[in-house]
Order: sequence, then structure tokens, then C-alpha cells
Amino acid sequence: MYDIIIIGMGISGITAGIYAKRSNKKILLIDKGMPGGLLNNIDKVNNYPGVPEITGPDFAEILEKQVKSLDIPYVLEEVKSLELNEEIKKVITDKNTYEAKRVVLAMGRKPKYLGLDNEKSLLGKGLSTCAVCDAFFYKNEDIAIVGTGNSALQEALYLANIVGHIYIINRRDDFRGEEILVENIKKNPKIEIIYNANIESMNEENNKLSSITLDNGTTLNVKGVFIYVGYRPATDFIPKEILDENGYVKVNEKLETEIKGVYAIGDIINKDTYQLVTATADGARVITNMK
Repeated sequence: MYDIIIIGMGISGITAGIYAKRSNKKILLIDKGMPGGLLNNIDKVNNYPGVPEITGPDFAEILEKQVKSLDIPYVLEEVKSLELNEEIKKVITDKNTYEAKRVVLAMGRKPKYLGLDNEKSLLGKGLSTCAVCDAFFYKNEDIAIVGTGNSALQEALYLANIVGHIYIINRRDDFRGEEILVENIKKNPKIEIIYNANIESMNEENNKLSSITLDNGTTLNVKGVFIYVGYRPATDFIPKEILDENGYVKVNEKLETEIKGVYAIGDIINKDTYQLVTATADGARVITNMK
């Protein structure tokens, strides 16, 4: 049995693991994917103090090396369900059942989609939510990006070095992203912005994306669509009684949920700012508050 099980190996979960290890706790980190979480999908990180610029995957690799250097145990397994109401908590994965006195939820968020009928079937066949992962498949091809926030703009600038032409589908007449990114987008000759439009349909040929039709009647012959329309908390297996109306885990000022011995940190809690530095702070705070 463990003192603390931390579910999620993004920067908040790994930080919590580091602080728990330094507190001499018996801990286990669990994640269904690669250590580093969404860092693995980010081209560049240049707003983290002390790190002028680094790629997301390189940052994730450094975090994983730190976990290993501190001998923090972790497993790459998918959590299927939780039993949290007893004093000893149970975490049931696709391979094992683990027990702990305390559980920290740190699963982060996952991408939202547009809600089109064939979206999920086109994943990996012309539809993507990760430029770093999939850019190679669209070298010199025309693509579209949906979104107006920092993620969409950063990925557009990254993809502009690889693909042919980029259409940014903007359902508004302005952007939500930082002004410096917007300026760089507008100056890039390979990027074309289509304002006040939405994708009405994704058209297929031989089970692959062949074009998209917009609600203004325009059809664009693109081979790929990258979607960046926001995120939702990855709380599918979390008890509904500790979630708010938007699916985020409810916590108090000490990051405790309503279930004794269960905590939540990072992007699965509702807060004003979702940044690496705030996620890191949550990871430190949650362990400090346990003492």
C-alpha cells in the first residue's frame, strides 16, 4: 500500500511526486500516456521562468529523467475506476488495483472537438489535435486550423515551416490569443485567415479527409484539419459528486475535495489561469498542505 497515489504525469502530477518523495512518502505515479502530458504536444515553451525556450517534448523528457533520478516509481496504465470513500482508497487500472491512504487527481484536460458526425472516424486520417505529433504527414500540403487562442496560433506558426498553405478558420472577427502571436500570424505569407466562419462538414474520399465546407458556402481543398477550440477536464472516471457543472473537480483552498484524503491539482480544477507555472504551484501546494 502507498501513502499517496498521484494520477497523471503532467507537470502538476510530477511536481507533486517530487515534493512527496522529498517528504519521504511511499508514492506511485500513474499515467496512461507519456510522462509530461500535454507538454508532448507543444512545439515551444518560452514562458516558463528560468527556461528561455524549449520544446514541449524536450521539457517532458527532462521531467521524466528527474522522476527516474529520484527513484519515484511510476506505471503507464489507464485508470478505469476509483473507490475513494473508504479510509484506504483503491485505484483500478486496466492491469492492476493499487491501494493508498491518499489520492491526488492530476489528469489535466483533453481537447474539445467541433461536434461533427465524422470527426472521431477521421482522427489520424486528416484530423488532428497535435501539430508536433502529425505535422510530418502534411509536408507541403494545404491544411486548415480551427481556433483563435494561443494554442491555435502557436501551432499555425509551427506548421507554417512544414506544410503548404494554412487557412485559419476563425468563427469570430478577432482573436483570443496574445497580440504578439496575432501579429506574427498576420505577417506570415503562408497563413490566410477566414473570419466569421465555421466548418459545416468534413468531406471524405477513400475514408480520408479530402476537403472541408464552411458555413459561408466556401469549400477548401485541404488534406488536414487541426482543431484547437479549447479543452475539457479529463474527469470521465471521477465520482460526479465532486465535480462542478462543467466537469471540473471541486476543491477548497488546500486543494482538498469533499472526499477525505482525495485531492485535485492542475488543469482539472476550475481556476482563472491555466499555465505551466500554476500547475507546478498546485503540485507543490498539495503536498505541503498534507503535512
